[in-house]
Amino acid sequence: MTRHVSDAERRYRLTLRHRLVPSTRTDDVVAIADDLVALHSTDPVTVYLSAAARMVHPRTGAVDEALYTDRTLLRHHAMRRTLWVFGRRHAALAHHGATRGVAAVQLRDLMRQLAAAGVADPPGWYAGAAREVLGLLAERGPTTAREVGTALPHIAGLRVPIQGGEHPAHTRVLLVLGFEGRVLRARPTGTWINGQYRWAAAERWLGGGGGAPGDLGGPADPRAAAAGLARAYLRAFGPVTREDLRWWAGWTVATTRAALADTGAVEVTLDDGGTGHLLPGDLDPVPDPGPSVALLPGLDPTTMGWKVRHHHLDPGAAARLFDRNGNGGPAIWVDGRSVGSWVQRPDGAIATRLFTDVGREAGQAVAEAAERHRLLLGDVRFSVRYPAPVQRELLDAPLTPGPAAGPAPGPAR
Repeated sequence: MTRHVSDAERRYRLTLRHRLVPSTRTDDVVAIADDLVALHSTDPVTVYLSAAARMVHPRTGAVDEALYTDRTLLRHHAMRRTLWVFGRRHAALAHHGATRGVAAVQLRDLMRQLAAAGVADPPGWYAGAAREVLGLLAERGPTTAREVGTALPHIAGLRVPIQGGEHPAHTRVLLVLGFEGRVLRARPTGTWINGQYRWAAAERWLGGGGGAPGDLGGPADPRAAAAGLARAYLRAFGPVTREDLRWWAGWTVATTRAALADTGAVEVTLDDGGTGHLLPGDLDPVPDPGPSVALLPGLDPTTMGWKVRHHHLDPGAAARLFDRNGNGGPAIWVDGRSVGSWVQRPDGAIATRLFTDVGREAGQAVAEAAERHRLLLGDVRFSVRYPAPVQRELLDAPLTPGPAAGPAPGPAR
């Protein structure tokens, strides 16, 4: 008999595996990233606030230490050309299972751009430029793109046409080297909310060995890596539909089908009548883990984990939380549901808006979570790169006291 997984059980699973239940919180930021497969890094704030929402003792320094001191977390382009922060094992899987395909497209684009700029031998030019850039980074250590351009003016001086404009060629070389895994983004040029990063030669940054994240022990075979990546995704987000996996990984239908087959994924039925997939050892029912409340940042992996989100998103909420391109803004999660949004106001207060009645106790817990974010951020002020459509209302509305709008004393829920 085919296993059925209700929407309620799907919420139980995500609150447990995404560390939204208080008892599952940890100060191990690598474990947090691994349990979510990876943390979105398109907006630099996301990495820190995604981790903080799942920590016992939220601290931005813990993320910095893992990224830049211990280097147990790596920032790398991967699925859907998105910038992510991975633990090393998942970085290897993502590099060979997703990024290499993206890198090939980026390299072809660069070859066309170089030809349009008048370069007679684009492959030869890129090979030489790559050697010089990598040599410079190996000699100097982490270096900004501007500093690379200043040190290599004969490369930066070439302008390549892109979307009606022109860009210095060294920036495109760095981008392609990044997709190839030969350079990695190191510490930002400013504070942790800054998205301008220094570049580092991967071999030096990783402490020797190979020059790409994929050389960290992951399978070099793209199909095997794709299966490993799909297995990690199913463990964290299952049950998922085939379309969820295809969208999340940015794969073709054929690659998605092969990855599901290679994991041995088992089909289950869902409340909407569709077909989901679970790992073969993950079929036992999951009971209600108890209440949970979290304020997750824009582009949090939980918010962005499925293409079809009806099991956690109340009707009508999508238009208030997601923009037209499907980017999810800051979200309030209660018991595995996306039930509202939040924003940091110019004075540092965290304003919240609930779309549905969650009850007094959960409303109080929302206020406590908002206060934890306020204390964590302190004097830091940030703007969301992909805000929720409701955010403007939150910024303009008066901040009124109450369990869902302002800070409240008491222990963290």
